[in-house]
Amino acid sequence: MSLSIGIVGLPNVGKSTLFKALTKNPVDINNYPFCTIEPNVGIVEVPDERLSKIADISQPAKIIPTVIEFVDIAGLVKGAAEGEGLGNKFLANIREVDAIIQVVRVFANDNITHVYEKIDPASDIETINTELILADLETVQKVEARLEKEARGQDEGAAAQLVVVQKIKKALGSGQLAREVGLDMGDEATQVVIRELSLLTMKPVLHVYNVADVDENLPADLTGRDHIKLDIKTEEDLLEMESAEIAELGVKSELDQLVVKSYELLGLITFFTTGSDETRAWTIVKGSTAPEAGGAIHTDFTEKFVRAEVMAYKDFVAVGSESAARDQGLLKSCGRDYIVQDGDIIEFKI
Repeated sequence: MSLSIGIVGLPNVGKSTLFKALTKNPVDINNYPFCTIEPNVGIVEVPDERLSKIADISQPAKIIPTVIEFVDIAGLVKGAAEGEGLGNKFLANIREVDAIIQVVRVFANDNITHVYEKIDPASDIETINTELILADLETVQKVEARLEKEARGQDEGAAAQLVVVQKIKKALGSGQLAREVGLDMGDEATQVVIRELSLLTMKPVLHVYNVADVDENLPADLTGRDHIKLDIKTEEDLLEMESAEIAELGVKSELDQLVVKSYELLGLITFFTTGSDETRAWTIVKGSTAPEAGGAIHTDFTEKFVRAEVMAYKDFVAVGSESAARDQGLLKSCGRDYIVQDGDIIEFKI
């Protein structure tokens, strides 16, 4: 499964520095707008202590974690929806990712230029949201015009979709993000519209507040959003230090917390396979059935699925082996309708 998270924000807020710290990849980091033009892409391991504990029992030849793809996208400025700065490139790149990390500058530093020459995190968030809304409005208006024509031709499907599109348009026009509209996601017309529009403001967002001190309180107008605080410059500095030096300083990286929250933001869970050859973590969307989960391994596991033998992680670790789990009735045989749970250890039968 290939799902990605775009790291976005205004220029000079710490996007590329965060990307470097996350991926351990050197990227161009300079104190001027639009340092990042083409997006940098990096793969990051998702920390999960369950994987090592399963491996301790199975003693496999290989241990393979699950990963997330992060994309460092060019900085956005006011007017991006009309093509200002690298607006068109920014919007095209962000449309391709599945979720967004919005980096927001909270720290003050006279040596690092702010594109608007003042530190105002709430205003910066509003600038980005406004540009995404304007881009979405343009998309919605084009689809609305087509659906109006089709609805006049007595196309019932188009008429139903038009109602949804107009509801979204009204919300966007009032400054509301599409993900906040309260759409009926079980409705067929809504599903068709959401797929076609691919709205920027429908994507889930996690705010990363780039602070000088993670222990300091945030301004009240920032706390109502899903967020994490990071001292991104310190995270970069930690890359250059030996583990003994880090321990001596008593500094702890918060990047693992960000990666885990990013994984959750995408609506993902993990299941495991294990044996003498390999213990591996697999990524699936929450709510996947057993055959769908099998498809993460190979399409044959979906198409030729017979059953899945499933152990809960906590049971496997508690009893110490598959045979003990089977003897104690903790290994269950599941059919096509079984919904895989986070932490399941599965053997597929095809």
